[in-house]
Amino acid sequence: MSAEPVRVAVVGIGWWSDVLADAVKRGNSVEIVTCFTRSEEKRKAFAVKYGCATSASYEEILKDPSIEAIINTTPNNVHLETTALAAAAGKHVFLDKPIANTVAEGLEIARVCEKHGVVLSLGYQRRRESHFRWIKKEIDAGRFGKLVQAEGNISRDRLGKIDLSSWRYQAEGMPGGVMLQIGIHYVDVLEFLMGPVKRVTGRSAQLVLPGDNPDVANLILEHENGAISNLTASYASASEYYMMNIYGKAASAYYDLFNGLRHLKQGDAKPTAIACENNDTIREEVDEFAACVRNKTKPETDGYWAARNLAVIKAGVRSAREGRSIDVVEMLNSGE
Repeated sequence: MSAEPVRVAVVGIGWWSDVLADAVKRGNSVEIVTCFTRSEEKRKAFAVKYGCATSASYEEILKDPSIEAIINTTPNNVHLETTALAAAAGKHVFLDKPIANTVAEGLEIARVCEKHGVVLSLGYQRRRESHFRWIKKEIDAGRFGKLVQAEGNISRDRLGKIDLSSWRYQAEGMPGGVMLQIGIHYVDVLEFLMGPVKRVTGRSAQLVLPGDNPDVANLILEHENGAISNLTASYASASEYYMMNIYGKAASAYYDLFNGLRHLKQGDAKPTAIACENNDTIREEVDEFAACVRNKTKPETDGYWAARNLAVIKAGVRSAREGRSIDVVEMLNSGE
């Protein structure tokens, strides 16, 4: 017999809450029973769209023993407050990345969930894409040999397409700009494939978008195994684009949005195309969260992973500001 769906409340109604709710509806591991945001209009519209109730306050949700978990898409700067309240009430939490705006808050979120024995899962869907899973299996099997280098790019055109009043595009709400908002996905993928990052050199610029936050950024990532990665992120490009190349001494892999995945072994004259399914990554992470709640297991991207991943981004932000390379441990210790 399959497990009963995990009963959740969606908190912080915005465009990403709809993306997650759509993924919930594509599966059967989670049931959205209610929602809350300060705007009565928004929560009523969400309730109609997804067939759930509305709650008049967050406190009402926390006091309801029938609600097992929270899908939290509130702004970064209230992640600690909202998650700590949920954990104290015994509610498990699915939290969208980044875990917080500071490393200290990210670590505290991880600790408070651990203290109360609740599952905390972070939304890093990019690592679940089938091409990255294929590369990971090959690396783990030893067929890439020694990992030596990687390069990635994650770019979108946001000029005229965003609401600059949104916290997502302001320095206060998203310190670090484009690298914190979307570049962090590929920082996660690079650490997933290449191993932990120990030192970061960062540069950023504001070239196209109005406002007060970088729309172009670059990180040079020095991994603990000696490999070096280069990552660029942009909101100022002509179109949406993603690419990731992984170089090993025995084999390499090349992925981009338009050409898919190719694989080149040492000695081959040209790469071979690798067929990868277009998998439902967001549904997969929601299903994993539900399985962790039911089975009392640890999610792939937990709070401590996310806090350390954030430290890599914040090291890049400090590096760009101070003009020097920054050790990740420095950011973990400073809590910035």
